[in-house]
Amino acid sequence: MSVATMKVRAAILALALATCLSTASHAASSSASSAAASPAVIHQLRLYEIFEGNKAAFHERFRDHAIRIMRRYDFKILAIWETRHEEKTKFVYLLEWPDEKTMVERWNRFMADQEWSEIKRVTAAEHGKLVGTIESHVLRPTAYSPAVALAI
Repeated sequence: MSVATMKVRAAILALALATCLSTASHAASSSASSAAASPAVIHQLRLYEIFEGNKAAFHERFRDHAIRIMRRYDFKILAIWETRHEEKTKFVYLLEWPDEKTMVERWNRFMADQEWSEIKRVTAAEHGKLVGTIESHVLRPTAYSPAVALAI
């Protein structure tokens, strides 16, 4: 991996972390007893390689179908971005989860959804492969994360 690619990934992770910190700062302002009673939320950063030739079809599928079906399973999408570096386009989004167990359970339900499976089959038949590599990162705030408020 080139130094430039590592810098882009670090920048994306830093932006996602800064977004997470605004949520973490809200949780940190809760009383100590309620903080001990409920664990801090976690965030998940998802990065999909998408292709310029059928990028519009990918965005249409995600906007019109994936988000709607994800809502059915209580996905909380905080932000969505697109970035391009070294001839690759990445679709990036940030999710918030109450805990890792819930994240895994909801992803399993989403991926098993018959409507979603059919939409993926139909769009792949019409437009070809819409997604290349997929990265998923679970982000947990450190105890020393500064409070950051972002306007996203």
